[in-house]
Amino acid sequence: QVQLVESGGGLVHAGGSLRLSCAASGSIFSTNVMGWYRQPPGKQRELVALITSGGTTNYADSVKGRFTISRDSSKNTVYLQMNSLKTEDTAVYYCHIIIGRVYWGQGTQVTVSS
Repeated sequence: QVQLVESGGGLVHAGGSLRLSCAASGSIFSTNVMGWYRQPPGKQRELVALITSGGTTNYADSVKGRFTISRDSSKNTVYLQMNSLKTEDTAVYYCHIIIGRVYWGQGTQVTVSS
């Protein structure tokens, strides 16, 4: 089993920054993919960013140039640095890890006010 614990969400004004963290524990294999999805109010869950254990990253077009995903494999932790936040970034952000199957965190709320 794998457990994911997220932290770092909150309320911020447009143009501000937040950093999300997600720590994985349990049966973590060295080769995996970690990342973030988000679910805006009334909408479907959507990809934000992914990072492989080799460091390859992938971003949604809507966050390119503003968000940066990184990881500390020694701590099984993935981070999402979010800069220049917009009101449309308001969502519940979910961490996930792919190890044969997908495991999800409980989600953390990010609210960007105008």
